[in-house]
Amino acid sequence: MGKIKGAIVVDMDRCKGCSLCVEACPQNVIALAKKVNKSGYPFVEVVSQDNCVGCASCAIVCPDGCITVYRKKMED
Repeated sequence: MGKIKGAIVVDMDRCKGCSLCVEACPQNVIALAKKVNKSGYPFVEVVSQDNCVGCASCAIVCPDGCITVYRKKMED
């Protein structure tokens, strides 16, 4: 059975920095950035993409739908 590899993409311009996704991520893949987006909000950014398992917990809790999750089955 192959391992699932995940990847997420955050729409930083739409993110309002609520941090719900940061709390929901079991692998600590995302964190709140120290920068702000064009609307003046701090946003979340990917800090360890290699740890992503594609569980989509972050995307599910995002109230603004700013996160897209991709999954790929890796061959052994």
